[in-house]
Amino acid sequence: HGTPPWIAAKRAGSERYTTYHIGGGRARQGGDALVISEVDAPDLQWFGAYPQLLADHRGAHAEALIDQIESAVTAYPWRDSYRLWPGPNSNTFVAWVARQVPDLRLDLPPTAIGKDYLGPTTFVDHAPSGTGWQVSLLGLVGVTVAHDEGLELNLLGLGFGIDVDDMALRVPGFGRLP
Repeated sequence: HGTPPWIAAKRAGSERYTTYHIGGGRARQGGDALVISEVDAPDLQWFGAYPQLLADHRGAHAEALIDQIESAVTAYPWRDSYRLWPGPNSNTFVAWVARQVPDLRLDLPPTAIGKDYLGPTTFVDHAPSGTGWQVSLLGLVGVTVAHDEGLELNLLGLGFGIDVDDMALRVPGFGRLP
């Protein structure tokens, strides 16, 4: 199954959350794929599916992260393009923001096809969690070695691996299996 991620942030004293995600339909129509929304709750259902929380930061630390997230969102390089596979797509967007803001410690699941896309000219970068490194050829083949992700091999956008920190297998289509 696919994983459509988004980032939700709420500043202290604010009544609403700001969510950031990429909408493929907008890019295919020649527009900016970035969608920024003000919402009452950060965890609304997505086409009837309940969301999975991947990271949660609160307090002063979260306030500092919000500024970094906003800067990263503004600098996202593929706002006007969207490709379901191998990327850039909604998972590419969240992984890219996470690489720019390593304190998010965001470990995207192996079902997040597109998270391994680093662009047409980048082949080595930080892992999305900021706890290791990733080598990838256009999101089609690569390897990630990181504390949070463990060892994950990417073949045609599918992630297979071992997460030693959580003692789990990382399996495409299923996510993490204990």
